[in-house]
Amino acid sequence: AVPLSASVPDAAVSRPWHSYANQPLREQMQRQLLPLLRSYLGERLPAYMVPSALLLLDALPLTVNGKLDRAALPLPERRVADATFVAPRTPLEAEVAQIWAAVLGQERIGVEDNFFALGGHSLLATQLIARVRQQFQCELPLQAVFDAPTVARLAVRIAQAQPSAALPLVAAARPEPLPLSVAQQRLWFLDQLQPDNPFYTIPMAVRLTGALNVDALEQSLSAVVARHETLRTTFVPIADQPSQRIAPPTPMPLPLIDLRTLREDRREQEALRLAAKESSQPFDLTQGPLIRATLIRLHDDDHILLLTLHHIISDGWSQGVLIGELAQLYTAFVAGDPSPLAALPIQYADYALWQRQWLTGAVLEQQLRYWKAQLADLPTLALPTDRPRPAVQSFRGADQIFAVPPELTAGLQALSQAAGVTLFMTTLALFQVLLSRHSGQDDIVVGTPIAGRTRAELDNLIGFFVNTLVLRTDLGGQPTFAGLLERTRATALEAYAHQDLPFEQLVEVVQPQRDLSRQPLFQVMFALQNAPL
Repeated sequence: AVPLSASVPDAAVSRPWHSYANQPLREQMQRQLLPLLRSYLGERLPAYMVPSALLLLDALPLTVNGKLDRAALPLPERRVADATFVAPRTPLEAEVAQIWAAVLGQERIGVEDNFFALGGHSLLATQLIARVRQQFQCELPLQAVFDAPTVARLAVRIAQAQPSAALPLVAAARPEPLPLSVAQQRLWFLDQLQPDNPFYTIPMAVRLTGALNVDALEQSLSAVVARHETLRTTFVPIADQPSQRIAPPTPMPLPLIDLRTLREDRREQEALRLAAKESSQPFDLTQGPLIRATLIRLHDDDHILLLTLHHIISDGWSQGVLIGELAQLYTAFVAGDPSPLAALPIQYADYALWQRQWLTGAVLEQQLRYWKAQLADLPTLALPTDRPRPAVQSFRGADQIFAVPPELTAGLQALSQAAGVTLFMTTLALFQVLLSRHSGQDDIVVGTPIAGRTRAELDNLIGFFVNTLVLRTDLGGQPTFAGLLERTRATALEAYAHQDLPFEQLVEVVQPQRDLSRQPLFQVMFALQNAPL
């Protein structure tokens, strides 16, 4: 926030800045001076130090002692009345701004707007890079969005980028047997070790209020299952190796459980019991479908839709795709209209085939080289516990739930923006400090899930794409928190750049010493749930 009274023309210096309120001069300065100031700062400061918003003030607020009263400064909004809006000036900037608008869900993007100030984060940055690759056929690292977080600067990077040499992800002929993706193969293997377990079920419960057309909802479910092959896939062994078997589309049953016969004060409790029971039911991977649906009726205008899927055909991002498509189809079918959804250009099986062709040779070697160096001589996290660690770990555990106040959340977001990092990086750094304090160790290793959708073609697919990354940060040397943020940022961006190596292969390559009392590679996970739902 900068007082600009000293920046008015000489002829106006004798008048205080606030006297120009609603005057053409002030409007002209808002329109011209702020973009110039932003450009000036952008040429002299790292991208993360350029303010995301500039405000015109009559004067800086002061305390009674004449010092700056920071608490009295107004909070900037994401965009301040479009005062700093600069429209695209070239066809390339216009195309990049269109991609930004689609990824960020914004109607209009200025070329000097900051991606992260508009709500961007690492997951959205990955989508952005994927769409840039698809539209411009060029390769940019994810770090480019952090180093060039405006449309204007990113357009320059795109103009200078190398052409993409990536293997095209397209619909392919289906061999027999049809292989699994690497991640699917791991879950299939774990299911062989412990069959009939509910460890990898993904339960969802959706509250539906208002008049419900059950027939249209059932029709919508059937349409989603027909649309996504993975929802009709089972896994059968052929010559001791798992293969995908895709069934033809059939109507999806939607059993209805009517609780209106129960007393009203017991209906909610019974619905929760039924939901818990449903989520604990295992799947047989050889028998389909690997998605179940149940509708619970509490009142004429109050229902709960239970959806349960096996992780081998779905992930967190897929939940958003599933619910979104159900909503669009239901709206259309209630109105008697056809499906509004465009045909999918590829299916999950095409991705599985592509992954096994692409992740070979130089691409695989480059990924392996990074992870071998990054994870050499991994430490074991030695947290103090109140009882001895069992020789073989169990699955018993508990939840500790607490809320972060809105004021603290806003402070964390502001800190992240000022430091040029994402909220995930800031909270991860805090968590690493916590682990370091309790363990007395400086070499902290944390696992984190990542969406794994590095190609734009995968955005609208239901399937198992999520991968696990290992983030290793050195807290040695007593860094300031700002210094630790820089280390955490660098670690995360390097890991994102090498995220295509499946965790299953990573464990095989690193070959950690096996210990049945602990997980290999890392013993603690940290996740920020920001996948669209």
